[in-house]
Amino acid sequence: MKELVRTFAAVFIVAFALMYLTAYLNSSQGYSSGNTLTIYNWGDYIDPELIARFEKETGIKVIYQTFDSNEAMMTKIEQGGTTFDVSIPSEYAISKMKEENLLLPLDHSKLPNLKYIDPSFMDLSFDPGNIYSIPYFWGTVGVVFNPDLTNLKFKSWDDLWDESLRNQIFLLDGAREVIGMGLNSLHYSLNDTNEDHLREATAKLSKLTPNVKAIVGDEIKMLLANEEAAVGLVWSGDASEIMSENEKLDYVVPEEGSNLWFDNMVIPKTAKNIEGAHAFINFMLDPEVAAQNTEYVGYSTPNAEALAFLPEEIAGDERFYPSKELTEKLEVYENLGKRMLSHYNELFLEFKMHRK
Repeated sequence: MKELVRTFAAVFIVAFALMYLTAYLNSSQGYSSGNTLTIYNWGDYIDPELIARFEKETGIKVIYQTFDSNEAMMTKIEQGGTTFDVSIPSEYAISKMKEENLLLPLDHSKLPNLKYIDPSFMDLSFDPGNIYSIPYFWGTVGVVFNPDLTNLKFKSWDDLWDESLRNQIFLLDGAREVIGMGLNSLHYSLNDTNEDHLREATAKLSKLTPNVKAIVGDEIKMLLANEEAAVGLVWSGDASEIMSENEKLDYVVPEEGSNLWFDNMVIPKTAKNIEGAHAFINFMLDPEVAAQNTEYVGYSTPNAEALAFLPEEIAGDERFYPSKELTEKLEVYENLGKRMLSHYNELFLEFKMHRK
């Protein structure tokens, strides 16, 4: 019996030692719950140097994971199982996440750098009072075009229907963007739910099909930079990246208006390191940090003080920081609800099938 007790004690001591060693090693590598921050973001949507700087300044180890759509991100958070401390959803996704209790409220007292955000980008309809979200980047949807391949200037969405553009347009693969383009071309809201208006828009889009070379995803950037077509419907940040690869290209938001989108920093309900999450959000709101991130990513910053740290060719570029006159014609995507969003997707699928 004594031998059995001694054996049991030895096993217990070894097991305890292994547990202690594992905890120590994880902690020393930044993997303890209080010393780790898991960030869930779009791919290539932050300057890696800033992550390294945050780790050095705070001693917090960052685990960086990416998603390719708001829907995929929301599903992962809703399922649980994975700890995400900070995520970067778009505005309409935040409305959904609020409805489904997937977000934790922010403590603004832990975000002193919030004062640097342009007030016009705060207190918007998808999150009044910014209870759950802080602006990260913003931008528009518009047209990239190659002046060597077309003489059109794209002041109007209707220019895309010009017969000279046969087989010369790439469209990004997004229902809200393409259906919204059709609605805007008819001077309707891109959040329109009137069935007659939606059918009118899709009927008009069907007449665009001879000009559409392909409906594509991220590869649209490479294709346009390589001059595989004259025109592309793109997000402004992608336009900036495309134009940095090929300086011939230009970008415009048509005069009828378009989408004004926001990506925002939030703390999901899965968060374990809430203090670290606030520290990271506040770090990203520092004007110098925001400016560096803006130069790397290429999208427009909502940080008013960051503009002073940016080159004039960036901060003064009205293609990406449009005039108030044009901005007033832009609309934020509203949460249309599951039924209407499914209807938009069905109409977009009809449009894609019509091309074949």
